[in-house]
Amino acid sequence: MPLQLNPTLDRVLDAADRPLIGGWVCSGSPVMAEIMAGSGLDLVLIDTEHAPNGLESVLAQLHALSGYPLTPLVRVSSGDPVTIKQVLDLGVQNLLVPMISTPEQARAVASAAAYPPAGQRGIGNALARSGRWNRVQNYLQDAASQVSVYLQIETAEGVENAEAIAAVSGVAGIFAGPSDLAASMGLLGRQTDPRVIEAVKTTFAAAKRAGKTAGVNAFDPAAARDYLEAGADWVLVGADVSLVARGSEQLAADFIPRTAD
Repeated sequence: MPLQLNPTLDRVLDAADRPLIGGWVCSGSPVMAEIMAGSGLDLVLIDTEHAPNGLESVLAQLHALSGYPLTPLVRVSSGDPVTIKQVLDLGVQNLLVPMISTPEQARAVASAAAYPPAGQRGIGNALARSGRWNRVQNYLQDAASQVSVYLQIETAEGVENAEAIAAVSGVAGIFAGPSDLAASMGLLGRQTDPRVIEAVKTTFAAAKRAGKTAGVNAFDPAAARDYLEAGADWVLVGADVSLVARGSEQLAADFIPRTAD
């Protein structure tokens, strides 16, 4: 019997009756990926932009996530077509591409993720996990429905162009990155500044006008709840490395005596 792949994130969002909540795996560890997967989160994103990940470690984390009822995503390091091809061939169905500021960049990414004639993705289906080595029937013909592409808006220019970016054919939705957006706005390290929050919400409205979904990264609980109330379709609310860092600091504070200055 031919194999079937899991629904892509855009389909999961379409079927959801609430916003989806997820977390990052930035450690490069399949053990941490599996711990996050078993938490009850809707989504787990494997990061390759700011994490010590290569193709082999991403594959190991995909394997770790595969036994759990959630939707995995991978953020690539850039919109480089070769990188996108390799990650898709690993079997990644949901792709997040950072630092997209113009419709031209969006179109280039959409092309890199699609087979000809719609795009330029290289044909390696028989050799790759993407179509399970030709065990997924009609993968080549149906690949557009087996992959969803999300673009990360992280600059003031990107916010201005958000609707045009979201409207690009082959783009499933957009995702705001408040940290780099704050830096782009001259507010380095101030991702919860009201001006940054307002810019993020502008991307939500732009996505809706384009008929697409919008997500955001928000580790601050108050900001995450505010974004959910503002209409975010999915929010990433924490990362494995941050949870361990803060948790271990709390252990030290709780159990190690502190001497007075």
